[in-house]
Amino acid sequence: MRKLLYTKDTTKYARVKTKKGLMSQLFDENSYLVPFTSLKLENTEDVKLFEGYNPKTIIKVEGNSKGKGFQGVMRRWNFSGGPATHGTKDKHRGGGSIGTQGQGRVIPGKKMPGRMGNDRISVVTKFLGVDADKNIIMVKGSVPGSINSEVIVHLPINNNEN
Repeated sequence: MRKLLYTKDTTKYARVKTKKGLMSQLFDENSYLVPFTSLKLENTEDVKLFEGYNPKTIIKVEGNSKGKGFQGVMRRWNFSGGPATHGTKDKHRGGGSIGTQGQGRVIPGKKMPGRMGNDRISVVTKFLGVDADKNIIMVKGSVPGSINSEVIVHLPINNNEN
């Protein structure tokens, strides 16, 4: 079983590579609907690692978010845009001024149009269970990335009740 071990905040973690599957839903013991994402394990030996964990263990899932291409300031940064009337022409979705006249430069970190998405995202969620026959683990909620994208699951090794 290939896994990378590292320590952070005096807790040991195991990194396991998986492939993101489809989202689905199941019912818990109180008949509440629980959405989950299925993650396909790349190594069959990793199923034994997950069988030792009880459901509702807190885990961290890390992956790349979906890329959205070049986007304007209204979508990328939630700008409200300019006024629709009162002499406005061709500036309804523009970003406005980018700085003062005296500086002669744009200040670093200015929110401007550009590429959006395809960032490394970490999500803290709950482990719901494992299906050893299909080589799949179930994770509560959504996971970053598109279907069949590579996702890394960080498992706590000391397996305390979380």
